[in-house]
Amino acid sequence: MAIGIILGAAVWREGPSPTLRRRTLHAAALYQSGHITSLVLCGGVGQHPPSEAAVMQDILLGAGVPMDAMVLEDHSTTTGENIRFARDLIHETDVAIIEVVIITDWYHAPRAKLIARRAGLHATSSSPSLRGAKFWPQTKSALREIPAYIAYAIRLRT
Repeated sequence: MAIGIILGAAVWREGPSPTLRRRTLHAAALYQSGHITSLVLCGGVGQHPPSEAAVMQDILLGAGVPMDAMVLEDHSTTTGENIRFARDLIHETDVAIIEVVIITDWYHAPRAKLIARRAGLHATSSSPSLRGAKFWPQTKSALREIPAYIAYAIRLRT
């Protein structure tokens, strides 16, 4: 059995950021195709309420994912917290989890999997299509991940 962990992304004043929407709709497709059996929605309140997890829940409900397939983790504010808090929620259940699928963007997945392995999770990742994504924000995010990955790899961050 595989459980999906959707990593948070910004909520804008007008609603979900394109990144948050893409990740969440990708998770809905994975659920509907049977690749994952349930979801942990990660992300607290950032610059604009509500929490990232609450916004994900609304998107998933609109995409036909049932409420009982979701667990909200709405306190985290970093990738490390997303994964650690999700892990704790997963361990609270009686379900035997064989695999965790981290749902995030391609540039973020290597660092997220590194954090997950250190947190004791057997994790793979799945990333949404870049269809509709703008080149500059994707490039900027990818460039930001390089020093972040290095910092995590040499354990400057946890």
